[in-house]
Amino acid sequence: MRFRHRVAAGFATLLLPLAGLVGLAAPAHAAGEATATYTKTQDWGTGFEGKWTVKNTGTTTISSWTVEWDFPSGTSVTSAWDADVTSSGTHWTAKNKSWNGSLAPGAAVSFGFNGSGSGSPANCKLNTGSCDGGSSVPGDSGPSAPGTPTASDVTSTSVKLSWSAATDDNGIKNYDVLRGGTKVATVTTTSYTDTGLTAGTDYSYSVQARDTADQTGPVSGAVAVRTTGGTDPGPAPGSKVNLGYFTEWGVYGRNYHVKNLVTSGSASKITHINYAFGNVKNGQCVVDDTFAAYDKAYTADQSVSGTADTWDQPLRGNFNQLRQLKAKYPHLKVLYSFGGWTYSGGFGQAAQNPAAFAKSCKAVVEDPRWADVFDGIDIDWEYPNACGLTCDTSGPAAFKNLMQALRTEFGSNYLVTAAITADGSSGGKIDAADYGGASQYLDWYNVMTYDYFGAWANTGPTAPHSPLTSYSGIPTAGFNSADAIAKLKSKGVPAAKLLLGIGFYGRGWTGVTQSAPGGTATGAATGTYEAGIEDYKVLKNSCPATGTIAGTAYAHCGSNWWSYDTPATIGTKMTWAKNQGLGGAFFWEFSGDTSNGELVSAINNGLK
Repeated sequence: MRFRHRVAAGFATLLLPLAGLVGLAAPAHAAGEATATYTKTQDWGTGFEGKWTVKNTGTTTISSWTVEWDFPSGTSVTSAWDADVTSSGTHWTAKNKSWNGSLAPGAAVSFGFNGSGSGSPANCKLNTGSCDGGSSVPGDSGPSAPGTPTASDVTSTSVKLSWSAATDDNGIKNYDVLRGGTKVATVTTTSYTDTGLTAGTDYSYSVQARDTADQTGPVSGAVAVRTTGGTDPGPAPGSKVNLGYFTEWGVYGRNYHVKNLVTSGSASKITHINYAFGNVKNGQCVVDDTFAAYDKAYTADQSVSGTADTWDQPLRGNFNQLRQLKAKYPHLKVLYSFGGWTYSGGFGQAAQNPAAFAKSCKAVVEDPRWADVFDGIDIDWEYPNACGLTCDTSGPAAFKNLMQALRTEFGSNYLVTAAITADGSSGGKIDAADYGGASQYLDWYNVMTYDYFGAWANTGPTAPHSPLTSYSGIPTAGFNSADAIAKLKSKGVPAAKLLLGIGFYGRGWTGVTQSAPGGTATGAATGTYEAGIEDYKVLKNSCPATGTIAGTAYAHCGSNWWSYDTPATIGTKMTWAKNQGLGGAFFWEFSGDTSNGELVSAINNGLK
């Protein structure tokens, strides 16, 4: 990885409040002659795809239809098809096209749109008809949205749901309980127990109130529930690699622990974890922070298994939590990563005796206390025969020799991988070492296609730190993913052994007046842990993206300018990676993502 302290960096995926069911009536016709249902067909975190289906439930032909609804501030339609969609503030109106306005009895028509934000549609109407095609009482407002349900008593086949009551000027009659947007029950109380569920399965629940005049109100927010038990829900065998780095030091200031991989939903979407970092001292692999690695005690509520550590158990800390994680998700493979920006200085000495180095690494990975935790080793040498934090002069063959020794020592039953430079410039870091020759000994390369540009150039020009392709005005030729991947392929590295790198953070400048890339700056923008760098989970709200350049988002807010990847740009990059025949993707690192794993989900969805 670029440096040790990176910032010191389907349906079962993101279950956001938009999932719901809303009914509408048709214009210029009596109430009850038409209904409409809303479904969220795709979700990529900061955006989504929605679809309305209008159905004629009456006995006469409908000649036209108009759907109206409100979105909360921050949620909007960005493009639409099969309807003319306009807005006035937060109120949205969709009118039929010239060719799809007529609906015979029983017929239905759909229109769709792409949206940004995560709000739910509310206050839907069609002339004077109620939202679900029921009756409408003049002067009688519909009910409010109930509170977002909370889940309790979750078992392998059932869950209890509770919510705060909706309000209405004439009283609430009942509530519809929606599972994945489909009504599963109607109750008169503010709780419901759903049964007959499948073990180890993700569900989403919301509720909708109905008043005494049978008018329905907006759908509540949604709660995600995963039933207990079941088989490992991980990616199917043969899936593309989706690998994330878990930082050893993240358990401190970042308060990010192995259990967060479960609560965020990320563990079921990734295939591999790189545990970062082991150190390289005196030419040998060693554990770095022994307390975090295998001594820190976890309480029952903090642990993956729900069982508290005891003072006398043989293994605690991150290693024990990873063991519990693998028990819960048997598809997961964990690699021990050595080096990184801070600890790469020891590789020069290691390269003088590759066999001894490899032997020391296997002794750490196979330590009897945690031998079942690790499935391989990852080497993060920044950079062989080139300069990173320090400069290495081991020669162009050193990296290949080290990889060959590791494969010989670990054999074919372990994974052996490496994180490598993505400098695609002529005579750059890729040209400094024999990455092509070394690839025969490795399962794959994690190509660090990020950190190309940042506020170490404190006056700019502003540029995306993770450009997928080159663009007019890029500060350095060859500093982009496409050029790096092309160069590695030209050196004989098979495409299937290349993983595209994604940063779960942004890099930024301050003192910037120009919104577009290429502006001047006065220094690094303020970051939570370090100037010039900030987590995606912070930036998505504090400085939302205002544009895209070379496949990466950028944002200009106040005097700050940031670049970072969003779920949408990750989707573009994953499509590109698949078209290039790459083996998958990896990212640095988990704690930069949102609490519900937006970016992990985007990679997972994009690689399918």
